[in-house]
Amino acid sequence: MYRCPLCQQSLTQQHNSFVCASNHSFDLAKEGYLHLLPVQQKNSKVPGDSPLMMQSRRDFLNAGYYQPLSDAVNQCFAAVVPQQPVLLDLGCGEGYYSNRLMQALTDKQLSLYGLDIAKTAIKKAAKSYPAIKFCVASAWHLPFADQSFDAALKLCAPCQPDELARVLKTDGLLLTVTPAPEHLLEIKQQVYSSVRLHSEQIETIPGFEHQQRQELKLLLTDLPADMVLNLLEMTPLAWKFKPEQKQLFAASSPQISLNFYLDLYRKNR
Repeated sequence: MYRCPLCQQSLTQQHNSFVCASNHSFDLAKEGYLHLLPVQQKNSKVPGDSPLMMQSRRDFLNAGYYQPLSDAVNQCFAAVVPQQPVLLDLGCGEGYYSNRLMQALTDKQLSLYGLDIAKTAIKKAAKSYPAIKFCVASAWHLPFADQSFDAALKLCAPCQPDELARVLKTDGLLLTVTPAPEHLLEIKQQVYSSVRLHSEQIETIPGFEHQQRQELKLLLTDLPADMVLNLLEMTPLAWKFKPEQKQLFAASSPQISLNFYLDLYRKNR
């Protein structure tokens, strides 16, 4: 499944290491994940989300507020993937969606791989969910062999379309989750005099043909102030608030709109 991120040759497992023909070697961490992010593929000294963003997301997700989104993702894959599918979760973070997908597709005998550029997130994911194979790597340089996956999940994560097409099998499926027009509208109204809504346009992804779209709308009400703050810190919008503004907004018991598009694509080359 894995290929060397340095020379793109196949990696073969030898005890607790993965080695290529050029003798590049990558050790399994004690938590069970692989670190396949060479320094030349890093975009910063410590790439990925900040500790505060990860902690806020962890607390918010574990409280169940995004469970309807997770359920919609699981239902979509359950309806379209074959038996014994091999699936990739791009930008998997600490594995919340990966784990729930693994549980939902138990009858499919799913084999699941999770990838994220943040080492701290992958370390926690691997420790929490040992049945899933996690790696630290760049979504722009996927460390997997050609045509390895039946399907991939891209949930609000950047990637390189050519790399996705390369690692998906013929007729492989890609499910993207993106913000729809009204997503976090009430938060945006706090920081922008004129709110620019997310686009309704279906993204054209080179190498893929769009199959179907599902829109998910939720309204969060009666959120505790700490959960409002967690939701804020999960997003880049947090940078638009002064500290006192965050506290005032969180204490106001705001209603907050969640709005997502789930778009299913099929590889067409």
